[in-house]
Amino acid sequence: MKVVLRDDVAGVGRRGDIVKVAGGFARNFLLPEGRAILATDGVEGQAQQMRRGRDLREAQDRGAAESQATILAGAVIPITARASGGGRLFGSIGPADVVEAIKAAKGIDVDRRNILLPEHIKETGSFEVTVELFRDVATIVTVEVSGAS
Repeated sequence: MKVVLRDDVAGVGRRGDIVKVAGGFARNFLLPEGRAILATDGVEGQAQQMRRGRDLREAQDRGAAESQATILAGAVIPITARASGGGRLFGSIGPADVVEAIKAAKGIDVDRRNILLPEHIKETGSFEVTVELFRDVATIVTVEVSGAS
């Protein structure tokens, strides 16, 4: 069954794409959720308009991400957390904590899902954290964790 996607659908396609999907997937998920419409002859123009809008929005988002990346490149983000005398934290520093620290230090809003942290930080010190601002726009910031009693 051919449908025009109204939203980005992971593993299927992006907004404005005309894709061929299984009939059950279209009838049971895409169409009732409003994420797609049936691809008829008159919908071609609408699909092209969606793709044009998507490309324009992506260009703006990419430009904003690149400007944020230049601000964040090589930045040192300080975080203070309760720690023992040996430098072990009472708890841990996760992506949400890094987002708050970036907002406080640089004034840039970043989604916590864009913080690529292999595991939570559990001790004081300096750690490199990758911040993915757009699909292929990423930068590395240094997170300085200091202990407070």
